[in-house]
Amino acid sequence: MGIISKIKRLLNWKDSSKPHVNIDYELYYQLKPLRLPLILTVLLMMAGTLGYMAIDNFKLMDAIYQTGITFTTVGYGEIAPISKLGRIFTITLIIVGFGVFSFSVGILIEVINKGDLLKLLKERSMLYKVARLTNHFVVFYHNNYTIELTKQFRENHIPFVVVDSDDNLELEAKKHKYPYYLNENPQSDNAILKSHLSSAKGAISLSTNIAENIAMISTIRLYEREIKRKKPFQIVTYAKSIDDIEKLKKLGADSVVSPAKLLAQRISALSVRPDMQNILEEFLYKKDTPLDIEEIKVPEHSWLRLKKIKEARFRNTLNVSIVGIRDKYGKFTPIPDGDTIILSGSTLLVIGSSKNIALAKQYINKAQRPTELK
Repeated sequence: MGIISKIKRLLNWKDSSKPHVNIDYELYYQLKPLRLPLILTVLLMMAGTLGYMAIDNFKLMDAIYQTGITFTTVGYGEIAPISKLGRIFTITLIIVGFGVFSFSVGILIEVINKGDLLKLLKERSMLYKVARLTNHFVVFYHNNYTIELTKQFRENHIPFVVVDSDDNLELEAKKHKYPYYLNENPQSDNAILKSHLSSAKGAISLSTNIAENIAMISTIRLYEREIKRKKPFQIVTYAKSIDDIEKLKKLGADSVVSPAKLLAQRISALSVRPDMQNILEEFLYKKDTPLDIEEIKVPEHSWLRLKKIKEARFRNTLNVSIVGIRDKYGKFTPIPDGDTIILSGSTLLVIGSSKNIALAKQYINKAQRPTELK
């Protein structure tokens, strides 16, 4: 480890994240036509400097200055007496300089008018912004579901990147306030790399075409194996029909949302209990609520394994309650009593404030019992 690395480590400085895809070569290709004007400008400055030094014995800096004001035709005049031969040289320099200047401006306007250069500069800036994200969600495909989902993400301060191949994505992103977006084919390698999926929490595929969602699930799982990711990506996808839900889950989706099923369940609940106030929905989907509910899995190394619920003391110390427990075989026990034993691989359904639930999750993932719970 070098001295600079040690100093950075001591000061807790981190190198800025870089995109997985480098588009600098494409930028260079777009700027390639500007090489000739740049070379001509440098040669003209050199010729003018040497000419003034040879003809009128100008000093180096005076010769450079005189060449610059002559070449740009700013009209500052002579900084020192110039001979007749020097004036002829100056007139020639003005004419040639004006030609080079006009030629350079013409090429620059042509490059800008193509539009590719500005597009690449915007994309490069976006790639560096996305590279700084961690634990974000990559939302593949832009549609009405994406618009509503990203509204919820913004309200709850959840970072996300929208990826779609629509040519009008930039306009849609500005309209719907997407902070990060990429105009790429969602199923391409570039989309996976540019969205920095390697540092993401998960991916959401919202195409209305099941074939595209299947392709996204396969692409993401293959990438997961390729980078040898320890913690699998959380994949959420969309199913048009109820029959497609199991298919997508078998292919690797963690959760599959079907609007038809959700609508049927909601209408059924309202039909049975028409006067029901959905308080739980208020807490789950609205921001700045004092209550949250979350599932926490008990890992093999957790100190909580084979302990009774009352030994956790979450209620007394964190004001978090365990309102349900599901064992590794899928059996769910609602409102378990304090003597219920927590087995490894179990999932706890806890309720409390977001901050306290996050603390409970940290404590559960520790191998030794935290001193705060003793």
